[in-house]
Amino acid sequence: MLATFDRALVSANRWAVIAMLAAMATMVFANVALRFLTDQSILWVEEASRYLMIWLTFLGSGIVLRYGAHVAIETLAHGLPGAATAIRGAVLGVLFVFFAAMIWLGARYAILTWDQTTPVLGIPIGAVYLAMPIGFALMMVHLALMAGGYVRSGRFLVAPEFGADSADP
Repeated sequence: MLATFDRALVSANRWAVIAMLAAMATMVFANVALRFLTDQSILWVEEASRYLMIWLTFLGSGIVLRYGAHVAIETLAHGLPGAATAIRGAVLGVLFVFFAAMIWLGARYAILTWDQTTPVLGIPIGAVYLAMPIGFALMMVHLALMAGGYVRSGRFLVAPEFGADSADP
């Protein structure tokens, strides 16, 4: 049952990121084309695309964590193979504490700025700041689901688009 939840979470997370990126690209393309063709632009596109980029970044960071695509320095774990499991466990603990702190800080920012609104869309700025606690909570869930395989063997999810050779022509 946990494996089913895990697959569903990864799939939903990926599709949410894809949908946000597609919406953002479509809006920006339409606005540039409209500006080029008619010297007019859609006022809310720049603001909406900026906020979508913020949400995309925070929601996408959890899935990137699952694939081991964040920048990491593993020299110590490779240099001390006998202590690699303990080192990865310590890294995992530090990440959990950091994610929890960022959830707390992000929630505080969202609450403190909820009464302010954005200039064009008129949505609460706190709704934009909610990307931070929600994104870090999602990262914490992803981290918990991958913790066993990572601590034991440094294992991540594997996909062809997340690899050292994925950008090679």
